[in-house]
Amino acid sequence: MRKSWLMCVLLGTLAWGQAAPSAPPPPQPAQAPADTSAAVPPEAAVITVIGVCPAQPKTAAAKGTAAKPVTAAKAPVAKTPAADCKTVITKAEFEKLASAVAPNVTPQVKKQLAGVLPRFIGMSNEAKKKGLDKTPQFEETVKFAKMQILTTELQRNIQDEAAKVPPEEVEKYYTEHAEAFEQFNVDRLFVPRTKQGEAEAKEEDEKDETLSEEAKKAKEAEEKAKADEGDQAMTKLAESLRARAAAGEDIAKLQKEAFDAAGMKIESPTVNLPNVRRTGLPPGHVAVFDVKLGDVSPVISDSGGHYIYKVNSKDHLTLDQAKNEIHSKLQNDRTREMMEKVNNSFKVETNDKYFGPGGVGTAPPPRLPHPRPVPTPTAPEAQPQTPPPAQPPAAKPN
Repeated sequence: MRKSWLMCVLLGTLAWGQAAPSAPPPPQPAQAPADTSAAVPPEAAVITVIGVCPAQPKTAAAKGTAAKPVTAAKAPVAKTPAADCKTVITKAEFEKLASAVAPNVTPQVKKQLAGVLPRFIGMSNEAKKKGLDKTPQFEETVKFAKMQILTTELQRNIQDEAAKVPPEEVEKYYTEHAEAFEQFNVDRLFVPRTKQGEAEAKEEDEKDETLSEEAKKAKEAEEKAKADEGDQAMTKLAESLRARAAAGEDIAKLQKEAFDAAGMKIESPTVNLPNVRRTGLPPGHVAVFDVKLGDVSPVISDSGGHYIYKVNSKDHLTLDQAKNEIHSKLQNDRTREMMEKVNNSFKVETNDKYFGPGGVGTAPPPRLPHPRPVPTPTAPEAQPQTPPPAQPPAAKPN
């Protein structure tokens, strides 16, 4: 959201106008040169486009006032040889434009903008000579572009306003959601639901196509009975390992035993989870956090297998440690509420006879057509954290 739509348009490379492929970029230096832009005075020229005359200010006389002499009026628009024309952009002008199209201006963005801006100046000047800025199509395109730009500006404004979370709201959230900032050190013992060897044998049997239908049914019934028996055996094993863990046996040792019993030909996963919060486990496992320190949880079974947890210790994030996380959460909530308020402030009716059955849907608004855009180097937005799967992390094969 932070990247302006206008930046995408400005960084269109107009590749359709180039017949030959561009030369490969020069090798990057091992170390980026020092940024010396601050030493350049605001009035200094940073880009000069030779061959394009600068835009002339509009000096139309107001109604009821005396017109200027013809000679004076025509002097600014007198034809000048292209070689004598120059459009000069100062540092102040360039940075004003850069700040408008890209709120977070980096040296790389400046270089990209400086690379396309002269071409836009030259080609737009040529388009005006052809009168392309006077066509109905141009007017409609500008109208649509204004709506898109204003939409982006509104989104940016909402995000800026949502970021102004009062400190007292952060502290209030921290107090009211104290459990969310508890951290636990736990050991997790994972017992597979089925035995690996039986599953592989079943796959081999399914490949045998020479059996009759009755024989296949009998074989399937036999395999199902074996699988059920194996599942029951692994369930009993989980209960047995749980009792041994509660008696004080080493969890890592029990984990290896569980994998050996299941025929798992991989190394046992790491059993210790040092900093786990209530959002860090699947919803069906959160009862673990109510277990007393040093105790072992009951067996928790789901589609992934059987899980036993031992709670080693509990800690709590301080307000200073949690305030950035809380601020981000409240900012996201406020942004969503503000956007919902705007979106709910209007209603849409469409002509299904024109658009066809089903209406127009809720697809995002179309973008203005322009040649292949070059993405700007922006920092990726933070993604919301999701709880890890119930299964333990993949282990390395032996």
